[in-house]
Amino acid sequence: MTGRTRDNSAILSKKIKRFISSYASSHAKGLVLGLSGGLDSSVVLKLCVIALGPQKVFGLVMSNHITPPQDITDAVELAKSLSVRYQIIDLDPIIEKYSQILPENERARGNLTARIRMNILYYYAAINSYLVAGTSDKSERKIGFFTKFGDGAADILPIGDLYKTQVRELAHFLQIPQAIIEKKSSPRLWDNHLAEEEIGMTYEKIDPILQLLEKKNKPQEIARKLKVPLSDVRKVKEMVEKSEHKRDPPPIAKI
Repeated sequence: MTGRTRDNSAILSKKIKRFISSYASSHAKGLVLGLSGGLDSSVVLKLCVIALGPQKVFGLVMSNHITPPQDITDAVELAKSLSVRYQIIDLDPIIEKYSQILPENERARGNLTARIRMNILYYYAAINSYLVAGTSDKSERKIGFFTKFGDGAADILPIGDLYKTQVRELAHFLQIPQAIIEKKSSPRLWDNHLAEEEIGMTYEKIDPILQLLEKKNKPQEIARKLKVPLSDVRKVKEMVEKSEHKRDPPPIAKI
């Protein structure tokens, strides 16, 4: 990590710490979040602990039969190292109950899994008077790589304005275990589910395109500046446009 990158990460960390501390302290007794053993949730966990202290943070490790054992180990070990209370919940019996009634569809079942996780997070939030801290980053939210009312639902989004590549830099600064930093992003909604494989592009390519789109650069200009295929720029732009409904509140019929 260069000096400039470290300084930038230090600034981001302080801003997010103040945000978490101010909002959470004003609205609840603490925060609950899902711990996947992945990059985003690990960074959010560390930031929440820095902001509130471990006694006001509760982690839920929600796994099922497709969850790699290493993910559970990584999540638990990080929680223990930060003295955070946590609980492991097996989702399989819950998902199985739904499967006995609903027709089989892999993608719908995957999204259902994400929504079950969020239901459980809000259950524990309710009984503890906590808020749910979401773990989605800006890259995922901009391209719509999240489940509506699943991992897209939360009371606060500490890293919601950081691109995936920024989150990874921040993870180095926060001294998140290297194995977690290097782990391939995955929502774990079905077997061998990897984010970049489903998207068809790495975040190292996606993020610069998103940043220039946000600055209202035209696709042709972006392709030229970044020296990437125009088709990649158009693909990212299309993902942003098609997922707008996920980021906006439901439309209301005005009477």
